[in-house]
Amino acid sequence: MTMKKTLLASAILTAMLTACGGGSSSDSTPTPSNSAPTDIALSNASVDENATAATIGQLSATDADAGDTFTFSSSDARVAIDGTTLSLAEGVKLNFEDTASIDVEVSVADSAGNSFSKTLTISVNDLLDTYAFPSRFGDGSSVSYGGQTTRHVLIAELNHYIGNQLQNDVETGVLTTKDAVIAKLTSFYAMTAEEYDLVADDFAVQFLDGTRQTVLRDLSSSHKDLSGKIAGNDATGQHKDWNGSDFAGWGATGSTTPENLVYTLFDMLGDNAQAYLDGGIRQDINGNAITSIYLTEDGRDLKQLIQKFLLMSVAYSQGADDYLDYDLDGKGLNSDNVSNKDDKGYTALEHTYDEGFGYFGAARDYLDYSDDELAQKGGRDDWQGMHDTNGDGVIDLNSEYNFGQSTNAAKRDRGATVATDMTAAAMNAFLQGRQIITDADGALTTEQMDALKAQVTIALENWEMAIVATVVHYINDTNADLAKLAAADEDFSYSDLAKHWSEMKGFALGLQFNPKAPLTDAQFEQLHSLIGDMPVMSGDIAAYQADLMTARQLLADAYEIASDNAANW
Repeated sequence: MTMKKTLLASAILTAMLTACGGGSSSDSTPTPSNSAPTDIALSNASVDENATAATIGQLSATDADAGDTFTFSSSDARVAIDGTTLSLAEGVKLNFEDTASIDVEVSVADSAGNSFSKTLTISVNDLLDTYAFPSRFGDGSSVSYGGQTTRHVLIAELNHYIGNQLQNDVETGVLTTKDAVIAKLTSFYAMTAEEYDLVADDFAVQFLDGTRQTVLRDLSSSHKDLSGKIAGNDATGQHKDWNGSDFAGWGATGSTTPENLVYTLFDMLGDNAQAYLDGGIRQDINGNAITSIYLTEDGRDLKQLIQKFLLMSVAYSQGADDYLDYDLDGKGLNSDNVSNKDDKGYTALEHTYDEGFGYFGAARDYLDYSDDELAQKGGRDDWQGMHDTNGDGVIDLNSEYNFGQSTNAAKRDRGATVATDMTAAAMNAFLQGRQIITDADGALTTEQMDALKAQVTIALENWEMAIVATVVHYINDTNADLAKLAAADEDFSYSDLAKHWSEMKGFALGLQFNPKAPLTDAQFEQLHSLIGDMPVMSGDIAAYQADLMTARQLLADAYEIASDNAANW
C-alpha cells in the first residue's frame, strides 16, 4: 500500500508540473494577440484638376504592433493604389468646377488580416484650365483668333467637299471638265479680297450641322484664305525659303513648293474626274474598279493627303514658325504688349499668341474633355469632339469645337502603351504662357520672356510629338495593310492602304516646318526617302516594309519614343 501511495503522489505531482509548464525541457510561450490598425493617414490630400491618373500621396497606417506590414485597398473606381501610393485611376481626372473635393474610402489590412477603413477627403486644386483672359483696356475678352478658326473651317470644308460632294458633282454634270474640277477645289483654297467679299455671305458651313457660324462671313468679316498663309507665301520670319529651294519630302528637294504641291494634288483629282467623264475605268492593284474619285491607281488617297498637308503647311507652319516664334523684332513673341492694338481690346502680343493657339485647334475648355471624348471613342455623348459649353443650343466654332492636331494628340494619348499626356501638357503650357502675358500688364521683363519661351517650347514639343506619334501610327497601319496585300489576304482593303499611307505622308511632310524640331534636315530627307511618294504595292513589298520600319525607328530615336509606343501606336 505504501508503494501505491508513492506512485500515485508522483503521478499527481507530474501532472501538476506539466500543467504549470514545469517538468519539460521546452519553454512554451503564449502567442500574443495582434491588434487591428486604428488609423490611416495620407501624406498629401489634394490633386490638381485635369491631371489624368495623377499621384495624390502616400498612405500609412497607425497600429500598436511594431513592425507589422499593411495592405491598402479601395473599391472606389476613381482611384488606384500601388503599394502605399494613392493615385487617380488610369484615364481619370477631376475638374474643380464640377466638384471641389471627393471622398474616398480606403481600407488597410495588417499581416494577421485585421482591417480598418477610413474615408479620406481629397481636395481638387482649382487651376487655370480655360482659355479665357479679360481685356486690360475695358470690359470683355482679350482673346481673338477668328482668322485661324476660319482657315481650319476652310480645310474642313474642302475635305468635306472632296469626300461627300465632288463625285456627285461630276456624275450629275455640275462639273464637266478637269479645269472645272480644279477651279472648284481652288475656290476653297485661294481667293482674292474681292472674291471673298462676293462669296463670304453665301459660303455655307457644311462640314458640321448646328453651328453658330453658318456662313464664312460669320467667321471673319475680312478676307481670309489658305493660300495666303501656306508656308512660303507668308514668308516674313520663316526659317527657310519654301518657295525657293528648301521645300523637301516630295520629289527632289527644291523641285516644288508647298503651294505647287497643293495644285499638283488638285491636278491629280482633276485627272481622276476626267477619266470618269471620258468613261474610263480605273483599277486598283488587284484589278478591281476604283469607285472613289479621290483614290488614285498608285495607292494614294487625295482627300487625306490634301487635308493633312494643309493642316501642316498652313496651321502648323504658321503656329511654329510665325506666331509662336521669336527670331524677329516686333514679330511673334517679340510683339508689343503695351498698346491697345487697333482699339480692339488686346495687345499685339496677346493677339499673336492667341493666333498661335488658334492654329493648335483646341476648344477653350479643352482640358474638360477626356481623351476618349476628344477622339470621339467614348465618354459623354454631348462631348464628342465638341460641346455646347454656354448652353445656347449651337456649337461656336471659335470656342466649342476641337480641330486638327488637338484631336490627334488625344488619339495618341489614349493609344499609348507607355502613358503619355500630350493633350494636357500642350494645353497647360498654352494657358500658362498666356497668363504670363496677361500678368505682365505691359512689356515683359527678361525673366517673364524666358518663362514665356519655356511654356511655348513645351506647347510646341507636345504639338509636334502628337504629329510624330500620328505618323508612327500610320506607318504601323500601312505596314499591316501591305502584309495583307503581300499575303493575298481576303481582308486586304485597297482604300485602307491608300488612306493610311496618305495620312502618314501628309503629316510627315509637316515635320520640316518647326524651326526648333529635333529632326535634322538630313534625317527629314532620309525619312521621306524611306516613305517615298507612293506606297510600293508590287515587286519587293517586303523591302518597302523594312524601309517603313527603318523610318519608324528614325522617328523613335529622334523623338525618344518608348519602344512599346512605337510598336503599338
